[in-house]
Amino acid sequence: MMISRFLCSAVVAVAGLCLPALAETTVSTSTDPRAATQAVAALFGAEANAMARLPEEALVPRKAAAPARKARPGDFRPDAAWLAAQPAVKGGAEWACLAKAIYFEARGETVAGQFAVAEVILNRRDSPLYPRSVCGVVGQRGGGGCQFSYVCDGRSDSIRDGGAYRLAGKIAAAMLGGAPRLLTDGATHFHTRGVRPGWAHRFPRTAAIGAHLFYRQPGATPRTVSN
Repeated sequence: MMISRFLCSAVVAVAGLCLPALAETTVSTSTDPRAATQAVAALFGAEANAMARLPEEALVPRKAAAPARKARPGDFRPDAAWLAAQPAVKGGAEWACLAKAIYFEARGETVAGQFAVAEVILNRRDSPLYPRSVCGVVGQRGGGGCQFSYVCDGRSDSIRDGGAYRLAGKIAAAMLGGAPRLLTDGATHFHTRGVRPGWAHRFPRTAAIGAHLFYRQPGATPRTVSN
Protein backbone atom coordinates (compact mmCIF):
# COMPACT_ATOMS: atom_id res chain seq x y z
CA MET A 1 0.00 0.00 0.00
CA MET A 2 1.15 3.58 -0.69
CA ILE A 3 1.78 4.73 2.90
CA SER A 4 4.03 7.56 1.79
CA ARG A 5 1.29 9.12 -0.28
CA PHE A 6 -0.81 9.50 2.87
CA LEU A 7 2.15 10.96 4.74
CA CYS A 8 3.00 13.23 1.83
CA SER A 9 -0.53 14.59 2.00
CA ALA A 10 0.06 15.41 5.67
CA VAL A 11 3.28 17.20 4.75
CA VAL A 12 1.52 19.12 1.99
CA ALA A 13 -1.20 20.21 4.42
CA VAL A 14 1.38 21.51 6.90
CA ALA A 15 4.15 22.87 4.68
CA GLY A 16 2.76 22.98 1.17
CA LEU A 17 5.40 20.65 -0.31
CA CYS A 18 6.56 17.03 -0.47
CA LEU A 19 9.76 15.33 -1.57
CA PRO A 20 9.26 13.46 -4.89
CA ALA A 21 11.57 10.63 -3.85
CA LEU A 22 9.39 9.85 -0.85
CA ALA A 23 6.26 9.87 -2.96
CA GLU A 24 7.57 6.81 -4.80
CA THR A 25 8.30 4.79 -1.65
CA THR A 26 6.10 1.78 -1.13
CA VAL A 27 5.77 -0.83 1.58
CA SER A 28 6.59 -4.37 0.61
CA THR A 29 3.61 -6.67 0.14
CA SER A 30 5.62 -9.55 1.56
CA THR A 31 3.73 -11.81 3.95
CA ASP A 32 6.65 -11.62 6.37
CA PRO A 33 5.31 -9.34 9.17
CA ARG A 34 8.83 -8.45 10.29
CA ALA A 35 9.72 -7.21 6.80
CA ALA A 36 6.57 -5.10 6.64
CA THR A 37 7.26 -3.63 10.07
CA GLN A 38 10.83 -2.73 9.13
CA ALA A 39 9.66 -1.13 5.88
CA VAL A 40 7.08 1.03 7.67
CA ALA A 41 9.64 2.10 10.29
CA ALA A 42 12.11 3.03 7.56
CA LEU A 43 9.41 4.99 5.76
CA PHE A 44 8.41 6.95 8.85
CA GLY A 45 12.08 7.64 9.57
CA ALA A 46 12.59 9.01 6.07
CA GLU A 47 9.49 11.23 6.36
CA ALA A 48 10.67 12.53 9.76
CA ASN A 49 14.10 13.37 8.35
CA ALA A 50 12.48 15.21 5.45
CA MET A 51 10.32 17.25 7.84
CA ALA A 52 13.35 18.11 9.95
CA ARG A 53 15.07 19.60 6.89
CA LEU A 54 12.15 21.91 6.07
CA PRO A 55 12.59 25.62 6.93
CA GLU A 56 10.79 26.59 10.13
CA GLU A 57 8.44 29.03 8.41
CA ALA A 58 7.17 26.22 6.16
CA LEU A 59 5.93 24.30 9.19
CA VAL A 60 3.97 27.20 10.72
CA PRO A 61 0.47 27.69 9.29
CA ARG A 62 0.05 31.13 7.78
CA LYS A 63 -2.42 33.45 9.44
CA ALA A 64 -5.36 34.56 7.35
CA ALA A 65 -5.35 38.23 6.39
CA ALA A 66 -7.47 40.35 8.68
CA PRO A 67 -10.75 41.41 7.05
CA ALA A 68 -11.16 45.08 6.15
CA ARG A 69 -12.73 47.05 8.99
CA LYS A 70 -16.20 48.31 8.24
CA ALA A 71 -17.17 51.90 8.85
CA ARG A 72 -18.56 52.50 12.33
CA PRO A 73 -20.50 55.36 13.90
CA GLY A 74 -17.34 56.30 15.75
CA ASP A 75 -15.73 57.13 12.39
CA PHE A 76 -17.67 60.42 12.28
CA ARG A 77 -15.83 63.36 10.77
CA PRO A 78 -17.32 66.84 10.25
CA ASP A 79 -16.23 67.04 6.61
CA ALA A 80 -17.66 66.79 3.11
CA ALA A 81 -16.36 63.26 2.42
CA TRP A 82 -18.06 61.79 5.49
CA LEU A 83 -21.26 63.70 4.85
CA ALA A 84 -21.45 62.61 1.19
CA ALA A 85 -21.55 58.97 2.32
CA GLN A 86 -24.61 59.58 4.52
CA PRO A 87 -28.14 59.02 3.18
CA ALA A 88 -30.55 61.90 2.75
CA VAL A 89 -32.94 62.01 5.69
CA LYS A 90 -36.01 63.69 7.07
CA GLY A 91 -37.11 63.94 10.66
CA GLY A 92 -39.50 65.56 13.07
CA ALA A 93 -39.91 69.12 14.25
CA GLU A 94 -36.55 69.33 16.03
CA TRP A 95 -34.76 68.09 12.91
CA ALA A 96 -36.65 70.59 10.72
CA CYS A 97 -35.81 73.50 13.04
CA LEU A 98 -32.11 72.61 13.11
CA ALA A 99 -31.87 71.96 9.36
CA LYS A 100 -33.58 75.26 8.61
CA ALA A 101 -31.30 77.18 10.96
CA ILE A 102 -28.20 75.62 9.39
CA TYR A 103 -29.53 76.42 5.93
CA PHE A 104 -30.30 80.08 6.58
CA GLU A 105 -27.40 80.87 8.89
CA ALA A 106 -24.56 78.97 7.23
CA ARG A 107 -25.37 77.44 3.84
CA GLY A 108 -22.62 79.53 2.25
CA GLU A 109 -20.06 78.12 4.67
CA THR A 110 -17.97 74.97 4.41
CA VAL A 111 -19.36 71.72 5.81
CA ALA A 112 -17.28 72.30 8.95
CA GLY A 113 -18.74 75.79 9.26
CA GLN A 114 -22.26 74.39 9.07
CA PHE A 115 -21.52 71.74 11.66
CA ALA A 116 -20.16 74.50 13.89
CA VAL A 117 -23.41 76.45 13.73
CA ALA A 118 -25.30 73.27 14.62
CA GLU A 119 -23.03 72.86 17.64
CA VAL A 120 -23.93 76.33 18.88
CA ILE A 121 -27.64 75.58 18.69
CA LEU A 122 -27.28 72.27 20.52
CA ASN A 123 -24.97 73.81 23.13
CA ARG A 124 -27.69 76.34 23.86
CA ARG A 125 -30.36 73.67 24.03
CA ASP A 126 -28.26 71.84 26.62
CA SER A 127 -27.62 74.93 28.75
CA PRO A 128 -29.91 76.03 31.60
CA LEU A 129 -29.69 79.58 30.23
CA TYR A 130 -31.68 78.78 27.08
CA PRO A 131 -34.83 76.94 26.00
CA ARG A 132 -34.80 73.18 26.29
CA SER A 133 -35.53 72.41 22.62
CA VAL A 134 -33.91 73.17 19.29
CA CYS A 135 -37.03 74.92 18.05
CA GLY A 136 -37.19 76.97 21.25
CA VAL A 137 -33.54 78.01 20.88
CA VAL A 138 -33.87 78.95 17.22
CA GLY A 139 -37.10 80.90 17.70
CA GLN A 140 -36.08 82.69 20.90
CA ARG A 141 -36.67 86.44 20.93
CA GLY A 142 -35.60 89.09 23.37
CA GLY A 143 -33.91 92.44 23.66
CA GLY A 144 -35.86 93.81 20.73
CA GLY A 145 -34.68 91.17 18.30
CA CYS A 146 -34.10 87.50 17.60
CA GLN A 147 -31.24 85.24 18.62
CA PHE A 148 -30.88 84.06 15.02
CA SER A 149 -31.19 86.80 12.46
CA TYR A 150 -33.10 84.92 9.78
CA VAL A 151 -36.06 84.44 12.13
CA CYS A 152 -37.04 88.10 12.12
CA ASP A 153 -35.13 89.74 9.29
CA GLY A 154 -38.32 90.23 7.28
CA ARG A 155 -37.14 88.02 4.42
CA SER A 156 -38.89 84.98 3.03
CA ASP A 157 -38.03 81.66 4.69
CA SER A 158 -38.68 79.67 1.51
CA ILE A 159 -36.14 76.94 0.73
CA ARG A 160 -34.84 77.69 -2.74
CA ASP A 161 -31.65 75.65 -2.85
CA GLY A 162 -32.65 72.01 -2.53
CA GLY A 163 -29.07 70.72 -2.56
CA ALA A 164 -28.00 73.01 0.27
CA TYR A 165 -31.06 72.05 2.29
CA ARG A 166 -30.41 68.32 1.86
CA LEU A 167 -26.88 68.94 3.10
CA ALA A 168 -28.20 70.86 6.09
CA GLY A 169 -30.65 68.03 6.74
CA LYS A 170 -27.83 65.46 6.86
CA ILE A 171 -25.89 67.64 9.29
CA ALA A 172 -28.96 68.12 11.48
CA ALA A 173 -29.63 64.37 11.55
CA ALA A 174 -26.02 63.57 12.44
CA MET A 175 -25.90 66.08 15.27
CA LEU A 176 -29.27 65.14 16.73
CA GLY A 177 -28.23 61.51 16.42
CA GLY A 178 -25.32 62.01 18.81
CA ALA A 179 -22.38 63.04 16.63
CA PRO A 180 -19.61 64.53 18.81
CA ARG A 181 -19.16 68.28 18.94
CA LEU A 182 -15.57 68.68 17.89
CA LEU A 183 -15.26 72.17 16.47
CA THR A 184 -16.29 75.02 18.77
CA ASP A 185 -15.34 74.00 22.32
CA GLY A 186 -18.80 74.56 23.76
CA ALA A 187 -19.59 77.78 21.90
CA THR A 188 -23.00 79.37 22.51
CA HIS A 189 -22.60 82.41 20.24
CA PHE A 190 -21.20 83.28 16.82
CA HIS A 191 -21.10 86.25 14.49
CA THR A 192 -19.71 87.07 11.07
CA ARG A 193 -16.32 88.70 10.83
CA GLY A 194 -17.85 91.92 9.54
CA VAL A 195 -19.68 92.79 12.75
CA ARG A 196 -18.71 93.17 16.41
CA PRO A 197 -21.58 92.69 18.87
CA GLY A 198 -21.16 93.93 22.45
CA TRP A 199 -21.02 90.44 23.98
CA ALA A 200 -17.97 89.60 21.84
CA HIS A 201 -15.87 91.73 24.19
CA ARG A 202 -17.03 89.78 27.24
CA PHE A 203 -17.12 86.16 26.07
CA PRO A 204 -14.01 84.09 25.37
CA ARG A 205 -13.55 83.22 21.72
CA THR A 206 -13.34 79.47 21.12
CA ALA A 207 -13.01 79.07 17.34
CA ALA A 208 -12.80 80.83 13.99
CA ILE A 209 -14.27 78.85 11.09
CA GLY A 210 -14.88 80.39 7.70
CA ALA A 211 -16.74 83.68 7.97
CA HIS A 212 -17.80 83.08 11.58
CA LEU A 213 -16.18 83.63 14.97
CA PHE A 214 -17.42 81.51 17.89
CA TYR A 215 -17.69 82.31 21.60
CA ARG A 216 -18.71 80.56 24.81
CA GLN A 217 -20.92 82.38 27.28
CA PRO A 218 -19.60 82.10 30.86
CA GLY A 219 -21.95 80.09 33.04
CA ALA A 220 -23.60 78.30 30.12
CA THR A 221 -22.83 74.90 31.62
CA PRO A 222 -24.51 72.18 29.55
CA ARG A 223 -27.30 70.13 31.11
CA THR A 224 -26.02 66.99 29.34
CA VAL A 225 -22.96 65.72 27.53
CA SER A 226 -24.80 63.17 25.40
CA ASN A 227 -23.50 64.54 22.10
